[in-house]
Amino acid sequence: MSPHLLSVDSLNRDSVNHLLRVAAQMEPIAQRRQITRVLEGAVLGNLFFEASTRTRVSFHTAFCRLGGSVCDTTGFTFSSMAKGESLYDTSRVMSGYCDAIVMRHPDQGSVAEFAAATNVPVINGGDGPGEHPSQALLDIYTIDKEFQRLGKSFGGAHILLTGDLKYGRTVHSLIKLLSLYDPLRITLVSPPGLEMPTALIDLVISRGHQVEVRDHLATDFSDLDVVYTTRIQKERFTEEMNENFQGISDDFMVNKAFLDQRCTDSTIVMHPLPRDSRAGANDLNVDLNGDPRLAIFRQTDNGISMRMAIFATLLQVDTLIEKDLRPVRWFVPSQIGTLDR
Repeated sequence: MSPHLLSVDSLNRDSVNHLLRVAAQMEPIAQRRQITRVLEGAVLGNLFFEASTRTRVSFHTAFCRLGGSVCDTTGFTFSSMAKGESLYDTSRVMSGYCDAIVMRHPDQGSVAEFAAATNVPVINGGDGPGEHPSQALLDIYTIDKEFQRLGKSFGGAHILLTGDLKYGRTVHSLIKLLSLYDPLRITLVSPPGLEMPTALIDLVISRGHQVEVRDHLATDFSDLDVVYTTRIQKERFTEEMNENFQGISDDFMVNKAFLDQRCTDSTIVMHPLPRDSRAGANDLNVDLNGDPRLAIFRQTDNGISMRMAIFATLLQVDTLIEKDLRPVRWFVPSQIGTLDR
């Protein structure tokens, strides 16, 4: 891997497989069964200049579970950027304070600009509609684990990406990572105007995968292995799009009826979260809560293991984990969520 994680373009199949192996080693720690302190004394700068809950807290938790400490900044209002400080200056200053930096920024390319000013490892926590590499890695890790549980393999799998494929940075990174695997069948379904960028489709096809673009979900998906659905990213719409967007119809909703009538008992349902549960949003339906096919909470739990693996690899302590383990001493519930299956 490169010294930073800015895009999945810096990864190949070997580096992804390495991170999957390290993430598996991290599971007892992420699941609060064991403790490690391989990053004791290290400090993470968690710089989030755009709203976030899961990603920010997940990175924070992952670093702490490795024994490090975290300094958080959220929003522009409380940063020196509000006073006109450049990304270069912010990067150099924070690099003097921290041993690793995670950054989220609303502008595409901003995290790469920030990373260009430092030799301290920088992880892209999301740059506008650009990429979200750590999310794609935890998604691949989740698919791999779910396939192992079901006795399936990546080769020849049918994966559906649906929702906002234009502004959804998670699917931009995910489809690139998927393209590193053995030939897949990938179906893309999105509302008008929110289609996957053509350049990404061309890239995936050039690597030997079959890509089909549809404009609705009202069809047979009886061979579907994974459905990955995303929220409509209205915060990234232009003023004109906001004026013309009529909302997403229930024809695009992934719910229990869709799975029961069009998919199979082994179809895995994923979502990068947050899902919009408000009436009329037509995002991933809450009627799937408690359904064993719904993997979204296993997916978020896997994010801790994968982000620990990323930190351990970038900070070069990934070989020390097994030598530095001890059991936890506090109470840990046997089941985290009340509806976990």
